[in-house]
Amino acid sequence: MAPAAVEASFETPNINETFNDHRDGLALEATSDNIDQVNVLKAALKVKQGTATQEEKDIYEKSEFDAEKDKTQFRQYEEACDRVKNFYREQHEKQTVAYNLKIRNDIKSKTRAEMTIWQAMEKLNTLIDESDPDTSLSQIEHLLQSAEAIRRDGKPRWFQLTGLVHDLGKLLFFFDAQGQWDVVGDTFPVGCAFDEGIIYPDTFKGNPDHDHEIYGTKYGIYSPGCGLDNVMLSYGHDEYLHGILKEQSTLPDEALAMIRYHSFYPWHSAGAYMWMMNEKDKKALEAVRAFNPYDLYSKSDDVPKVEDLKEYYMDLIDEYIGKDKLIRW
Repeated sequence: MAPAAVEASFETPNINETFNDHRDGLALEATSDNIDQVNVLKAALKVKQGTATQEEKDIYEKSEFDAEKDKTQFRQYEEACDRVKNFYREQHEKQTVAYNLKIRNDIKSKTRAEMTIWQAMEKLNTLIDESDPDTSLSQIEHLLQSAEAIRRDGKPRWFQLTGLVHDLGKLLFFFDAQGQWDVVGDTFPVGCAFDEGIIYPDTFKGNPDHDHEIYGTKYGIYSPGCGLDNVMLSYGHDEYLHGILKEQSTLPDEALAMIRYHSFYPWHSAGAYMWMMNEKDKKALEAVRAFNPYDLYSKSDDVPKVEDLKEYYMDLIDEYIGKDKLIRW
């Protein structure tokens, strides 16, 4: 079972001092988009090779919005991977047990800002878009693309809201993050051996935990069937937002799983770390696999009009998070 971070009391936020406005938000988005492209290509490669896992029947119908999209018409997989390999090398070398314990303690020790969900969306929009006035889509438009694809497929209202907010954890980049490597990228457990199902597994050799007498073993600090709730995943925007909404929303467990695990590709796409799962995680896996197409394939959809959709999504926010509720970030 994962070690617990030290409890700490909250400090009063000074919002004017919380955001690092000098960070290059566009660079973060470029990296995030490149990572998404690699995951799209990985999925397309599986389909082409006939090795893709069939979607199990679950509480959701199979996504329909992407049925007509040709998922094989992309650049060659290795070419795309080359653009992000250096990113993953840094991530894989720096995501250690020690770092993950420290960042979790730091995150719990204070509130960085207090904003409503929509205000947070607008803040992320500003921080990203100011980096480049020629950015084709705003962050809010990207978030709405996912939510609208889910809505068109007739999925539940909480599912739509999950699509809207699932990347809001990227605000972490402008708070306590040390770089891009602890904000975006595929996630994986720390505290046990790094599985071959992780992208570029060879780049873990520079991680101090790789040959650790405990952390370097298959089970490490965990045990079979321990459950993913008890596992430390590499810290980033998924873990950050999951922690916030778990405590400050009424979103169901399926939604929280979609948020926490949507970048855990070694698990939900490559089939790694199945030995960690308990009964709860089986349902979580179905939920994440149902969400994945909307995360990967919605960015090519038509550009949504924010002014036409704001009222509808504000109602969803009110329903599951609270009307005008200030979230502690």
